[in-house]
Amino acid sequence: MNTKQNVWSFRFSTAALVLIPVAVGINYIGKLFAGVLKLPLWLDAIGTVLSSMLAGPIIGAISGLINNIIYGLTVDPISFIYALTSVFMGLVAGYMAMKGWIGSWGKAIVVGLTVGLTAVVISTPLNVWFWGGQTGNIWGDALFTYMMAQTGSIWLASFLDELVVDLPDKLITVLAAYGIYRLLPKSLTLLYKNNNRTESID
Repeated sequence: MNTKQNVWSFRFSTAALVLIPVAVGINYIGKLFAGVLKLPLWLDAIGTVLSSMLAGPIIGAISGLINNIIYGLTVDPISFIYALTSVFMGLVAGYMAMKGWIGSWGKAIVVGLTVGLTAVVISTPLNVWFWGGQTGNIWGDALFTYMMAQTGSIWLASFLDELVVDLPDKLITVLAAYGIYRLLPKSLTLLYKNNNRTESID
């Protein structure tokens, strides 16, 4: 019997329970920051990604889900629809983090691009089903209008609409989360790493 890390394991330890509301708070601050500065980004998943890096994919997914539920109840009901996107982002970011993809800025860029593509793939069908393919972002929707005029394909137009917004947004999101992660005390990151270790028999 030996101790090893299981990326899909999680514990509702005190550390994990404290991390979830902290992640939601960070998401709120990021979204508020983007809104005040009128950025063509959302920046509403920094806490989700950070919790994934610290505590694994399940805690990250739960953080993302709760964030969307709270935001949907208090600010914008549209947030409920994209809870699925947040869950998958948490899962992907957490899985890659536990597999060693947060060891450098270069690796963090790869995680950011992967998380961004994940968000695009999950959100595009939601955009088509609920909003006629648009995202509500002025830059992305301008591209959507152009692509619809050129190709007539709502799926291609919606995919590109989401891509030009989500890819840079999630790249910045992951890099911001990684920057915070690097600044955290080693004792804190080791606490979560030890919580993610389970006993297994070879």
